[in-house]
Amino acid sequence: MDQVIERVLLTEVEIQKKVEELGAQISADYEGKDLLVVGILKGALVFMADLIRAIQIPVTIDFMAVSSYGQGATSSGAVRILKDLDRAVEDRHILIVEDIVDTGLTLNYLLDNLRSRGAASVKVCTILDKPNRRTIPIEPDYNGFVIPDEFVVGYGLDYAEKYRHFPYVAILKREVYER
Repeated sequence: MDQVIERVLLTEVEIQKKVEELGAQISADYEGKDLLVVGILKGALVFMADLIRAIQIPVTIDFMAVSSYGQGATSSGAVRILKDLDRAVEDRHILIVEDIVDTGLTLNYLLDNLRSRGAASVKVCTILDKPNRRTIPIEPDYNGFVIPDEFVVGYGLDYAEKYRHFPYVAILKREVYER
């Protein structure tokens, strides 16, 4: 992988420790509530799988697939729902699980969309946050790591559908995505 990775930013051990901390906090905050955990495909799949195992209260899960990137390295600006929820959200407590909060565009759209459907509450849990890239002022309710403005892959994050399988988060070499 030396051909594509500049350096590892977060190790597998660091990530797992943070996931356990997030799971404990979410468990405490949602004790006694009907929690629907909504994973945003495809990037959040790995994080969500680890997170729901770290949450110690009953949860229901569902998924949405949205896109604002396509095959490129920068947002297209338009958010599209590619797969909607299978479950109703009315009067449910929703926890959106994201891989990364970047510009805030996709997340802002999701928050507005789920609130408009009558959810009791909608909060966000992300493993990675790039606040320096924010174009819309959104802050995750549960945040794993604040990272620099670098193109990262691994732990579910991809470039052109590749590199999701890395158990760590790494900075992708610039020449890979600027070809």
